[in-house]
Order: sequence, then C-alpha cells, then structure tokens
Amino acid sequence: MARRKKEPQNVHRKNISSAAEQLFMEKGIENTSMNDIAKAAGYSKATLYVYFKNKEELIGVLVLESMQKLYDYIRLAIEKGSDTRECFMEICHALLKYQEEYPLYFKMVLENIKIDFETTDFLPEEKETFLVGEQINGLLAAFLQGGIEKGQIRPDLQILPTIFSLWGMLSGLVQIATNKQEYIEQQMGLSKEEFLSYGFDTLYRSIAV
Repeated sequence: MARRKKEPQNVHRKNISSAAEQLFMEKGIENTSMNDIAKAAGYSKATLYVYFKNKEELIGVLVLESMQKLYDYIRLAIEKGSDTRECFMEICHALLKYQEEYPLYFKMVLENIKIDFETTDFLPEEKETFLVGEQINGLLAAFLQGGIEKGQIRPDLQILPTIFSLWGMLSGLVQIATNKQEYIEQQMGLSKEEFLSYGFDTLYRSIAV
C-alpha cells in the first residue's frame, strides 16, 4: 500500500472505476457492492471511500466517461462523411461500434440524465454529463442544419425533436439487431449487418428530401 499512496489520486480513481466497470458488466450495477469493488481493485473498503464517497459517485464517473466517448465517436463520424447521406451513415455505424465496444456505456447513456442543477443536489459529474450531452446535441443539430441548407434534409423538421427521435430509433435498431440476431437471420434471411443497413437507410429516407 505504501507504493499506492505515492501515486496520484487520479491513478487510484481510475483503478477503482475500471474495476467497478468490469463488475457492473459481469454482475449488474444493483448486484455489485462497494465491498466487491474494493476487492476487485485491490483496495480496502476504507481506502475505497477515500476516493469515492459512494457507489453513486462511481456510477456518475462512468456515465460521464461514457458520454465523453460517445461525443468523440459522433464527432469523428461527422468529420469522416463527405456528404449528408454518408455523414448520416457514419453516425449510425459509430453508434453501432460504440454499442459493440462499450455495451455498459451504451446502456448508461440511454438512461435518465439529471437536468435540474438549481433546486436539487447533484454530483459534479452529473452536470458535466449534461453538458457533454448538450455538446453531442449541438454536433447533431449542426449536421441536420447543414443538410437542410444543402437541400438534402427536409426543411420542415424540428431539430431537437428530430435528434431525440433519431436517437430512439437508432438505439432501438442496434439493440434489436443484437438481441434478435438469430430471428433476423432465420425469419428475414438477413445478416445483422444487412438488417442494420436496411434500417439505417430507412431512417435516412425519413428525413431526406
């Protein structure tokens, strides 16, 4: 433990949050205790509470990390697309890649995010998570507005409701393709990739001119 005490606080926090993330994926958040996390990270429970006051703070850190990763995925996807349709497809595949690489994070970003920072208590990570989410919405709003200005996206669309509708439909497609893969192959004669390609194209045509 002497060696650990000399390490920066952020190293300890990362060790603990990484152990928590793994346990949350294996056992679920509700079934994981702070004792479990301490043992997995190689810390005493007392030491664990030096770096995180409770499990809620740990979850808050992971949710924030998940949103930051998602922001990077979306930003890079938009930068890669050469036109509106290609850009949309890049966003779709970025979300799919994100779900495949970070299934726990994918689930977390779809859950409720605190937005009242005036009248309720909140963790610093919760406000940061909200702000990152707003940055993601900003990226997508700029993408849609750019498509409208190019005459490729319907001008009658309301930007924010469209963003949330697309999130709901895209996340649903990705989840169904993952959870119902055998059914899709047997009953539709489509691979997961073919089903998603069809779904992504259908969504794009719903917003395109």
